[in-house]
Amino acid sequence: MLSQFYTAMRTGDYTTFIIGLCSIVFVLFCTLPVHEFAHAWAAVKLGDQTPKLKGRLTLNPMAHLSLFGSLMILIAGFGYAKPVPVNTRNLKNPKRDFALVAFAGPGANLIMAAFFFLLTNIATYFITGASLLSQVIYYFFYFAAIINVNLAVFNLLPIPPLDGSRIWGLVIPDRYYYKLLQYERYITLLLLVLLMTNVLTVPLSYLSGLITSLLKFIVGLPFRLLP
Repeated sequence: MLSQFYTAMRTGDYTTFIIGLCSIVFVLFCTLPVHEFAHAWAAVKLGDQTPKLKGRLTLNPMAHLSLFGSLMILIAGFGYAKPVPVNTRNLKNPKRDFALVAFAGPGANLIMAAFFFLLTNIATYFITGASLLSQVIYYFFYFAAIINVNLAVFNLLPIPPLDGSRIWGLVIPDRYYYKLLQYERYITLLLLVLLMTNVLTVPLSYLSGLITSLLKFIVGLPFRLLP
């Protein structure tokens, strides 16, 4: 997981620490906006122009970043950006389409994670003669992949205001779902406390580890066939 980054910080392995820090900055400014753009793009395609009108159909990180959510990514490896506004009344099938819009963000994170794991395989396999370059490329994209997996897992939790709550809205009776949304602000504060105190970190890290292993196995299959 991200333990290598924090271990490097404690032990004085400044090369790994700097690579990890650069990777986190890369995720915040280059891949987290893709997560939010995916939400906006899906909403627009499904009939709601609200994200476009609100300036969220963009890859500009300044339109998406949340101060506290970004700090959480730096501290815990899990975090969030500003929610993309969606007017479900403009969607053709509000419940189903809202769930699709919600899944678009974590789905984009998983695709990016798979791509970054692919780059780590390329670095390991083809850049054997340049150890420092191979290490830089490997750890940079490895950390980026792990954070993207973490973002997907975290956002798929069935807790408002995370994307998972919108997806689970497909199966939860409306009366219970809307009742839960009434307490969204308080649930958000509780979620932050649980993250800050590491109560959620262990189970989330376990789930992230399972998905990471699966993605690495799938992406690494072609390289096992190479001589």
